[in-house]
Amino acid sequence: MTAAPAHSQNAAGAFTKPPPATEADPRNPLHNAFWRRDRRVVDEDLKRVGAGPLTFYPGFEFTGDLESVRTPGAWLVTRHSTILEISRNPQVFSSSSGVTVNDFPSEFNEYFNSIIAMDDPRHARLRRLVSAGFTPRMLDRLENSICDQARLIVDEVCEQGECDFVTEVAARLPLRIVCDLMGIPASEHDFVFDQTNVILGAADDEYVPDSSDLITAILTAGAALTQLMDEVAESKVGVDSGDLTSILVNAEVDGERLTRAELASFFVLLVVAGNETTRNSTSWGLVYLTDHPDQRRIWTEDFDGVAGGAVEEIVRLASPVSYMRRTALCDTELEGQRIDEGDMVAMSYICANRDASVFDDPHTFNVRRDPNPHIGFGGPGPHFCLGAHLARRQIKVMFRELFTRIGDIRTTGEPVPLSSAFIHGIKHLPAEFTPARPVGSPPTP
Repeated sequence: MTAAPAHSQNAAGAFTKPPPATEADPRNPLHNAFWRRDRRVVDEDLKRVGAGPLTFYPGFEFTGDLESVRTPGAWLVTRHSTILEISRNPQVFSSSSGVTVNDFPSEFNEYFNSIIAMDDPRHARLRRLVSAGFTPRMLDRLENSICDQARLIVDEVCEQGECDFVTEVAARLPLRIVCDLMGIPASEHDFVFDQTNVILGAADDEYVPDSSDLITAILTAGAALTQLMDEVAESKVGVDSGDLTSILVNAEVDGERLTRAELASFFVLLVVAGNETTRNSTSWGLVYLTDHPDQRRIWTEDFDGVAGGAVEEIVRLASPVSYMRRTALCDTELEGQRIDEGDMVAMSYICANRDASVFDDPHTFNVRRDPNPHIGFGGPGPHFCLGAHLARRQIKVMFRELFTRIGDIRTTGEPVPLSSAFIHGIKHLPAEFTPARPVGSPPTP
């Protein structure tokens, strides 16, 4: 397939940006249809996209009940160095207009105006406040919880000999850890999981069957998570229960506190981003390890010695967040191309993490890759992922438990892709392994 057209030339010889398309284009990486295809076809197209010049891709023109969603298109930035440049210049490339190429109605701000969609000084203020809960002490407190939950998750599937790796393994650990971090009762875990699927999988008919009601579905899920967080926060006022909500509700930094609305939008960000990105990295990890048994053998023969590099390589190749948008605050230039004030630029992390000028054999999975300056957790600058260390720990602990308990686990079919241009996700992944007894179960007589 050829790439989608970048721009057309008018009679005066000037380039003009193409209008939004009325139908999804499988050649356009900003359209969900691009990512619903076989992963090998997607990877081949990503090679071509990444090797080409800075290109403007048209957006999608919604109709009917969704016509209020504006998607005019964006410049797709695929070069690693250019993304670093954008990330380090928030004065020119703003986050405050949104982080996806879809401009949703203003009522979305009530639930989704989190710190990733803010610029300084407001962003700096909120990040300073929420960082109080991401201290080494808090992460150390979670270490035992991560190990215990990983052990329990493997216990729940180990006797079956097969499973849907996404829904039964990869999705469960980050969901439980984020909920534990925030003090959300276990009885609400399934509810939280369902709402996050709606928010990030709203364009996928498995999660929102009626696409004409997409906006209502997303807003309803955001409102439900906000209400849950408000109830939990109310129970933590004046209480030192050791969880992040307790810390954030009662914390005061330089005389400032988080408002309830700010806490709720942060919770929505954490359960959505923390759940989706870690579960998809873990899921893609099993795909890569099945595809590359030599790399699996290297890791299993020296788990602790290789784990750090293996986790980074999984995140690099998976790039669970495909892109992040910025909006130009003034006329500027990237790679010799004029960028007009108001233009969207989509930083393609997945292409930049396969940039041949930075990574040797970039499409090869190599658990010993060194150096590995990937940007799977975002580029440098104020918006680097706050939960990167937590995500790394979860991926490492989950694979240690899998290798130790059901060491021959492997995929037995192709991953079912999430219909999303924003999240490089997997909905389902069949896996098989030799059945084993749960930890602590009595030996067979």
